[in-house]
Amino acid sequence: MPSPVPSKSSREPAALTQALLRRRPLPRHATDDGKDQRGTIMIIGGERSTPGAVVLAATAALRAGCAKLQIATASSVAPFLAVAVPEALVVSLPETRRGAIHRRAASLLADMAASADAVVVGPGMIDEDATISLLAAFFNRLGRGPVLVLDAGAVSTLNGSGALLARHEGRLVLTPHAGEMAALLNENKQSVLKNPLAIALAAASAYSAITLLKGSETLIARPDGKAWRYTGGDVGLATSGSGDVLAGIIGGLAARGADATTAALWGVYLHGEAGNVLAARQGRVGFLARELSPELPSLMEKAVSR
Repeated sequence: MPSPVPSKSSREPAALTQALLRRRPLPRHATDDGKDQRGTIMIIGGERSTPGAVVLAATAALRAGCAKLQIATASSVAPFLAVAVPEALVVSLPETRRGAIHRRAASLLADMAASADAVVVGPGMIDEDATISLLAAFFNRLGRGPVLVLDAGAVSTLNGSGALLARHEGRLVLTPHAGEMAALLNENKQSVLKNPLAIALAAASAYSAITLLKGSETLIARPDGKAWRYTGGDVGLATSGSGDVLAGIIGGLAARGADATTAALWGVYLHGEAGNVLAARQGRVGFLARELSPELPSLMEKAVSR
């Protein structure tokens, strides 16, 4: 079970700023680098009713600079995703009666993940029982290797899985919002909102993971007690699919060769700044999650040139 959550934390998180990110640069790629040098990402997710979440995460990973993309999803939506994301290799998986990925896919997923540089799990996974069954079998088979980014349903169903994830320490990123964090730690949502830093640090420790607590301010916590705070986002990012984009960005950066902490910090920053660009151009609310990803290449280029 997760560790008890402290009533408060005296640690003050560092501000996530451009100056801080300059000390943690993203991987640079030579002009003659091929696809292999920019990495392979695998996105696991989607159900019969939620294939779009996978499209958002997958597109964000490519826009973050990853070169090769694999999508593993339920058989009923695989053909549609192959058309929606023509850059991807799409693998059709057995599904449950309700259209979720079946646990029988766990061995195949573990074999595929072993050859990826980063794996994002969770976008569009909303059937809780099916997700719990699949991920328990998947984590049990998955060796230490790729950076593992767990989002959405893959986070909210993790409670009690700390031992299965311990082998991924240093290469595991969790991206919960307050409600998912509450489920992760057997807390209520109000406790999470009341003391977010202590909660984020407790989750990081309990799951040996770099843990993002998403909100109006996003906290990034590590198992060693280090923490950062990003305050540059705005209300427009609170829109359907925004979290899927964030998970894809982090996974894409990790696939390119960024360590998990660097990928998480840059992912949060780029996601927030993409929202700010759209807010300035279109208005603070009303832009779509799918519009965030096209802003990423220019934002990364500007950050490198400063």
